[in-house]
Amino acid sequence: MKITTVYDNEVYPEASATGLTSGWGFSCLIEVSGERILFDTGGDGSVLLRNMERLGIDPEDPGVIVLSHEHWDHTGGIPDLLELNRDAKVYLLTSFSEPFKNRIKNLVLEVHAPEKICDRVYTTGELGSTIKEQSLMLETKNGILIVTGCAHPRIEAIMDRASGFGEIWGVMGGFHGFCDYPVLKGVRFLSPCHCTQHLREIASRFPDAYQRNGVGRVFAFE
Repeated sequence: MKITTVYDNEVYPEASATGLTSGWGFSCLIEVSGERILFDTGGDGSVLLRNMERLGIDPEDPGVIVLSHEHWDHTGGIPDLLELNRDAKVYLLTSFSEPFKNRIKNLVLEVHAPEKICDRVYTTGELGSTIKEQSLMLETKNGILIVTGCAHPRIEAIMDRASGFGEIWGVMGGFHGFCDYPVLKGVRFLSPCHCTQHLREIASRFPDAYQRNGVGRVFAFE
């Protein structure tokens, strides 16, 4: 399993010489069991496609696109992407607005409850009240890795849902305003990015688990 951060607020320092561009938003490519899944599409299509090109990712390759929630910084790149990729299945929440759904000409699969997307990849289903959001749960050899968009429903609620699928090994993505740090005790991989308000505090409290993220960061897991 490999995860590549394609869109984030900052470029991963070791990838800064490759001409990658940062932008407010998030997107990552998950490669597992022969499937390529793009989770979120960042806020700007031109930035998304430019970063994909420089990372050697063909925009026609992802067979699945998963959108965590309807905010522009996670969906802004999808119109440009779908101009090039008309075959990908798009997983979005039932609660997305009808105008948004109607703009997508690809096959749309609406998500409400937890479900399997492909081998080793599951959605949490719709979580939250004011802002509804889905996260992904990935089965790794070490346990469940949660990948979030912004975590508007709160990390605690996402972890509670994911715990029904196995022991939680890691969490990456946006943590939003999360500060209930004892909840992360025992989590062995943490890579907060994008809209994480207390990123420095998380990094300092969990130095053994923390991994810096950013555009161009690549993680490999069994």
